[in-house]
Amino acid sequence: MGRALRPGEEVEWNTSQGMTRGHVVKKTTSRSRIKGHTVAASPGNPEYIVESAKSGKRAAHKRSALKKV
Repeated sequence: MGRALRPGEEVEWNTSQGMTRGHVVKKTTSRSRIKGHTVAASPGNPEYIVESAKSGKRAAHKRSALKKV
C-alpha cells in the first residue's frame, strides 16, 4: 500500500482519460461528500482528497490508487 501521503505531495492516478497528476489536499478518515458522491472513509479505511494540476478539480482516492511522483 505504501506510506501515508502528506498534504502538498505530488501524486498521479489513473482516470478514464488516462493518467492525471496533481497534489494531495488532505487525508480524510470520516464519511463525507465530494462532487455529489459519498466518500466512505473511516479511520481503518482512509481516503485522500487530491486536486488535479490541470483542471483544479478534486476527487477522493484510496492510497493504493495513488502513486507518489
